Amino acid sequence: QVQLVESGGGLVQAGGSLRLSCAASGRTFSISGINWFRQAPEKEREFVAAISWFGGRTSYTDSVKGRFTISRDYAKNTVYLQMNGLKPEDTAVYYCNSDIHGVQYWGQGTQVTVSS
Repeated sequence: QVQLVESGGGLVQAGGSLRLSCAASGRTFSISGINWFRQAPEKEREFVAAISWFGGRTSYTDSVKGRFTISRDYAKNTVYLQMNGLKPEDTAVYYCNSDIHGVQYWGQGTQVTVSS
């Protein structure tokens, strides 16, 4: 079992920044990568960014490239999502996720609201 807990969401003006955290606990040795997804009201959940646990390879959806940065801290078993240049369309609940041997683990989500 792996537990994922997000934090760091909030209300920010357009152009501002937030840093989200995803803290992993439990059988963290089984994690091969962590993903961030988001879900806006009345929209489907969408992929935002991913990082491999070993090697640190990253990937991003096109709409956040150049604005968001994903990183990880081994010592703290934590993955971060630094979000700069936030836009109103970034408003959503942000979730971290890990696929471990075909089982999807999700956090509870953290709300990000960007005002115009």
